[in-house]
Amino acid sequence: MLRKHFWGYAFLLPAVLLFIIFLWVPIIKGFVYSFYHVDFVKGNTYVGFDNYKTVFSDPDVGKAIKNSFYYMVLCLLFGFWVPIVFSIAISELKKFQGAVRVAAYLPYVVPIVVLYGLWRWMYDPVGPINALLTTLGLDQIAFMTDTKWSMISLVLMETWQQFGSAMLIYLAAVLSIPRDWYEAAEIDGAGVWARIRHITLPSMRNLILLMLVLQLIGTSQGYQSQLAMLDGGPNNATLTYALLIVKYAFNKLDYGVATALGVLMFIVLGLLATLQFRLQNKEEN
Repeated sequence: MLRKHFWGYAFLLPAVLLFIIFLWVPIIKGFVYSFYHVDFVKGNTYVGFDNYKTVFSDPDVGKAIKNSFYYMVLCLLFGFWVPIVFSIAISELKKFQGAVRVAAYLPYVVPIVVLYGLWRWMYDPVGPINALLTTLGLDQIAFMTDTKWSMISLVLMETWQQFGSAMLIYLAAVLSIPRDWYEAAEIDGAGVWARIRHITLPSMRNLILLMLVLQLIGTSQGYQSQLAMLDGGPNNATLTYALLIVKYAFNKLDYGVATALGVLMFIVLGLLATLQFRLQNKEEN
């Protein structure tokens, strides 16, 4: 077998080596470093489970876990259903479907630096959103400084930017549904809502489940907007678990505790991935 498929294995070898060096080696080192006090100058010192004790005794960890769950729930409430609704709505359009697809996808290609600058201006006390609220006779909202609104503001921003890519995936699934089913439903007198309820959504069930698990995994690792926009503030209201790992590693330079936090996240995400595969296999069978 090796002699027969030698060149195939030879072409695969560089990709496999890169995968091992840049993915599995860091993962293994992360498990090892979680039991050490990491010092790149004086050398590493074995500390046993002290890093994990620090993790479980740090009050910021509980706050970060709570914020991460809150962030995940908000992303599900605001961000998960938006691309599904848009994909179904676009599939029902008879005209200008291509133009609407492009318009919906455009926010996804906005550079991150431009995105953050744009929404900082929009959320500013004298920005356009508060100007509109004032015009309507409503009170202004401190999007960036009010602990009740800070996380919601970030999720709304990310939903606006991210939904386009997910929408295209859902739209491809909708367009792959045989049109004969819809024509038969129309002949039987089914309206738009009946077709969506009995044909579109059941046909997308497996994809929706897969995207749900992937979004849970992705949002559990979210920290970029929290770091760039508010640095975890105000009053740690946007301090997520992943952001806490970054702060331990690059602010406190405590790589041992940071890797211990990462190992715990790795275990949880591994369980979520296992759940995803089990559910997917169950649906396929």
